[in-house]
Amino acid sequence: MFVLKYVSLGVLVLQTTLLVLTMRYSRTLKENGPRYLASSAVVSAEVLKIFMCTLLIFSENSDLTAMYELLNKEILNKPVELVKLAVPAGIYTLQNNLLYVALSNLDAATYQVTYQLKILTTALFSVSMLGKKLGSYQWLSLLFLMAGVTLVQLPVESLGDSEQNVMSASSQFVGLIAVLMACVSSGFAGVYFEKILKETSQSLWLRNIQLVRFADSHLCTAPAALQAG
Repeated sequence: MFVLKYVSLGVLVLQTTLLVLTMRYSRTLKENGPRYLASSAVVSAEVLKIFMCTLLIFSENSDLTAMYELLNKEILNKPVELVKLAVPAGIYTLQNNLLYVALSNLDAATYQVTYQLKILTTALFSVSMLGKKLGSYQWLSLLFLMAGVTLVQLPVESLGDSEQNVMSASSQFVGLIAVLMACVSSGFAGVYFEKILKETSQSLWLRNIQLVRFADSHLCTAPAALQAG
């Protein structure tokens, strides 16, 4: 169990790093044809999520009939529960599109460091929405986190063309606003989702399927600016 914990941590770090680098490379790669839509990538990820969650539910039930009855009972026959998940689903849809906007305008290192502010927003929403209490060391760690993110945003002198510098500064501002909005939405949606999980007995996999269902419907009406990324 001890080894599994550190293996899981290592896999998570590797997955997060590769995801950011791949997204950044795909959004800045120079090519002749049109660039893919951010919303298309988000939809593909959601389809993969619903496929994996369905497999996990099937592994828990080991029977197609039982799995169908469970999905029909918990997803189709509980519209009130679905409506509750419309809020985090919509926010996650916005957040996922904002991340593509951010990575299109920021370098991978700046994005990754700034996006860690989601830890701060999650902590603040946990205190306000769930009534959690943080210790002095935890608050101190959050302050150091804010200081680190602030240092990353300090301007660096450049000897390049002035017009290019202005365009770069404008692009970085757009990316910074996008990643900050993503941090706030991530913190709120995560705490809201945790609150829903604590109030119900459904499994995490079922809840994820419900989120994916709403997220896909929200993507159909996503703002064109965010879709273009």
